[in-house]
Amino acid sequence: MVVTITLFLVLIAPGWKQAMLSVILMALIVGFAIVMIKKSQVSFTLTASHFQQHLFKGGWVLRWKDIDSIGICTYEQEGWHQPLPWIGIRLKHYSPYLNSICPRIATEILLGQRALLYLGARQNNCETKFEDMVLDPAPYINQEGMHYEGLQAMLANRMKYQRQFYGYDVFISASDLDREAEEFVGLARRYLAAAEPDA
Repeated sequence: MVVTITLFLVLIAPGWKQAMLSVILMALIVGFAIVMIKKSQVSFTLTASHFQQHLFKGGWVLRWKDIDSIGICTYEQEGWHQPLPWIGIRLKHYSPYLNSICPRIATEILLGQRALLYLGARQNNCETKFEDMVLDPAPYINQEGMHYEGLQAMLANRMKYQRQFYGYDVFISASDLDREAEEFVGLARRYLAAAEPDA
């Protein structure tokens, strides 16, 4: 398709300069499209030892022994649980995740998952506290006494709120998966069950 359009533009060009300009312009458009597609791609690696998310800007990695459970996130409305298009991961400890995530991805998570936080706040009747929760800068201290500040603290605080609302700490959008959410959760649970126990 692109080649056909480029050939057409070259053929109707009144001179060689316009033809070259058409070729360069099409190359720029195709290059831009390729970069945008690469930026939007999300992939996952599941091995016997770890679970990893790969994004254009970076990613995160968790060992299976640091994961407590994996499931589909649900929203309760009038006693009924409605599935949300999110997969939740409950961690045993926050530190391995906080130490493995790059700042760009932490920022993307904090901004991109605001709607999920708001939905949880609404479900738990704490909408008035939403503004304080969305980017809570309070320092986070883990179980070993290690202090986290800045983006890592904001992410840890967000995870704490999300756990109160949904029972999970880390969320993966179902639209980022190469299969149905239920199938992905089943696969991840098999890896989790087969992982070596905490030594």
